[in-house]
Amino acid sequence: MEDNLWQSILTGTPWVSALDEVRAERLRALTALFLHRKTITPLAGLRLDDAQRAQLAALCCLPLLEFGEAGLRGWSQLIVYPDAFRVQRTHTDAAGVLHEWEDDLAGEAWDHGPLILSWADVQADLAEPDAGFCVAVHEMAHKLDVLDGELDGTPPLPDAWRGRWARDFQRAYDDFCMQVDLGRDTTLDPYAAEAPEEFFAVVTEYHFSAPHILAEAMPDVAAHLQRFYGPSPMAPDAE
Repeated sequence: MEDNLWQSILTGTPWVSALDEVRAERLRALTALFLHRKTITPLAGLRLDDAQRAQLAALCCLPLLEFGEAGLRGWSQLIVYPDAFRVQRTHTDAAGVLHEWEDDLAGEAWDHGPLILSWADVQADLAEPDAGFCVAVHEMAHKLDVLDGELDGTPPLPDAWRGRWARDFQRAYDDFCMQVDLGRDTTLDPYAAEAPEEFFAVVTEYHFSAPHILAEAMPDVAAHLQRFYGPSPMAPDAE
């Protein structure tokens, strides 16, 4: 990757500028690979220059610092809308009644298709890098999750680690869902209670953007994510 593009990423992307030199160079290589392998398609009149495309690639590669380029398998396109985008949802309940509704989304990851982001939401995340949100790493967590063939909140792991991960994440997820069901205020985004895969994606956001909150609320989960992703760039002792 050209020096000027990389410098623009360092200047405008707090999570990247906070990395130590070794991990920053690793991210630079992954970002270049992303730009080579993936098609970035802006829609609805959005225009993205080379620096903005490179920044999006770098954000998507943050969760791959330890996992590596294998995390790019299985899909080929990043679609970017100017703002939140609307999708049609359907669900058939236990009584056989079909329900239809529309959702406005900041991001979406199809199991074997594109990753989709809202440019406005990416910019909002960059403006508050320690607020607990990063839609790009949220959707990349889904891409990692599904690599083992099942979207279940557990990415590909060695067998021994997988068992400990499943135990600790299930315990934390069950407790979090109970808090949400009881109507209690939670330190993490209550959207994490939607499903195990959303729980994994949301705690991934907190690992990268508010690791102190995650460590205090769910120390076992935080420890697994530190091992899986490496130290958070927003942790006080990350550099």
